[in-house]
Amino acid sequence: MKHVRVLATIASAATVLALASCAAPEKDSGSESSDGGVAAAEATSVADFGSMDDLVTAAQDEGELNVIALPPDWANYGEIISTFEDKYDIKVNSDQPDAASQDEINAADTLAGTDRAPDVFDLGQSVALANTDMFAPYKVETFDDIPDEFKDADGTWVNDYGGYMSIGYDSSKVPDVTSLEDLLGPDFKGKVALNGDPTQAGAAFSGVMMAAIANGGSADDIAPGVDFFGELKKAGNFLPVDPDSATIESGQTPVVIDWDYLGAAAAKNVPTWKTVVPSEAVVAGYYFQAINADAPHPAAARLWQEFLYSDEGQNLWLAGGARPVRGDAMAEDGTIDADLWGALPEVGGDPVIPTNEQTEKAGTVLADTWSKVIS
Repeated sequence: MKHVRVLATIASAATVLALASCAAPEKDSGSESSDGGVAAAEATSVADFGSMDDLVTAAQDEGELNVIALPPDWANYGEIISTFEDKYDIKVNSDQPDAASQDEINAADTLAGTDRAPDVFDLGQSVALANTDMFAPYKVETFDDIPDEFKDADGTWVNDYGGYMSIGYDSSKVPDVTSLEDLLGPDFKGKVALNGDPTQAGAAFSGVMMAAIANGGSADDIAPGVDFFGELKKAGNFLPVDPDSATIESGQTPVVIDWDYLGAAAAKNVPTWKTVVPSEAVVAGYYFQAINADAPHPAAARLWQEFLYSDEGQNLWLAGGARPVRGDAMAEDGTIDADLWGALPEVGGDPVIPTNEQTEKAGTVLADTWSKVIS
């Protein structure tokens, strides 16, 4: 059986991944020029600011960064945010930490032209690729380290961190899980949660894709996954609660279908929490990082990207159990945290990473069928 540890390895030959509020004052976004003579909102690299020091100065002049949908226990974002704040003396405003990817886009539309609009996005594959016209192209200094299949050639979007879809469960409350079919048993009545709505959230989308593959479907045919969740609901086992660290720790969601790195985070506070990647349906995927073309703090948004794709930022994602997109290059250079890198679990089976076209097709099927099956 083939074993894989990092997503860059399993996908190196794959095709490109396809994967209302109170009024706020208006903001003339990016009107000031950088030292390089280019408006911050138009900068496509550090060179447009003159140097990294100039970018830092421009970002500190703005003084704030707006992020959205970044739970502190998701891929170590809590530490990432606090480290960025301390390092650059820039306040990070974290809005709707438990929101879904589509909520990020909705917020950008609703708050466009205000100081409260998101500066940056961290999106699931399907939502990201449906909204690329909202992104500003930017190439970080480490852009060349990122494999071509994990980025847009102009830097309009770049994959950031990834993992494998998994089943996490509290072993003190349910029997050990070895496959998705186990979840249909009577011991799981009212206990199985999916992280979000698959028509809006990347994690949930991949959870349904995992169920499809486990039940005779494929990246080209997600319908069996929808049918599986229909069976789960019919059995009384599907729990219509969006899980997070609080619901896991309280025991409200004893079984969660989600990314494996979130399972690793849950185990830190729930010692009996276990995570399994079903060998019959190994689904891998990256999230998409992008700058809002309408960012109210365009320099801070670009500095945030530089930080995330630096060795420091990549190792911080790794500390959260996620696989950073520059992982292979950093391992070769000796800049990866070797202990954390070596501790990533091996995963058996042949991983599936849906392409752009497959994702769009699956999204259409979900839009047509999911609410009918689950409601």
